[in-house]
Amino acid sequence: MRLFYWIAACVFVLDQATKYYVVHMMDLRLVGRIDVFPPYLNLRMAWNTGINFGLMSGDAALTRWILIAVALLISGVILWWVHREPLTGWQRFTAGLLLGGALGNVVDRLIYGAVADFLNMSCCGIDNPYAFNVADIAVFAGAIGLVLAPGAKNPS
Repeated sequence: MRLFYWIAACVFVLDQATKYYVVHMMDLRLVGRIDVFPPYLNLRMAWNTGINFGLMSGDAALTRWILIAVALLISGVILWWVHREPLTGWQRFTAGLLLGGALGNVVDRLIYGAVADFLNMSCCGIDNPYAFNVADIAVFAGAIGLVLAPGAKNPS
C-alpha cells in the first residue's frame, strides 16, 4: 500500500515543482516559448481549459468545475479500489501514477483556472503543436499500465 501513496506523492510533487519552476521562475507564462533542444524538446506555455489536446474547452468556467469534479471522483474511485482489492505491485504503482497526475492537474485548475502545459516535443519533420506536463505523462502511463497490468491473484 505504501508504494501506491509514495508514487502518487512523488508524481504530485514533481508535477507541481516543474510547473512552478517553468511558469514562475523561468517566467514561461510571459516569455511564451523557450527552445531547449529543438525540435526534440521545447517549452511552450499553453493553458489548457479542457481535457487532452484542448478538447471540451468551450465554456471555460463550467468546464473547469466539471473537470475538477470528474478528476476528484476518479481519484476517489482509485482510492476505494486500491484499499478494497488485492492488487499486484504493478497495479499499485500505475494507480499511484494516475492518482498523482490527476491531483496535480486538479490543483492547476484550482490555482490557475486551467492546466499549465509546457512540454513540447517534435521529431522527424513532424511539428507537434501540443504541449503537456508531468501530470499528463503520469495519467497516460498510469491508465495504460492499469489496462495492461495482469490481475492480482484471488486469495480464495
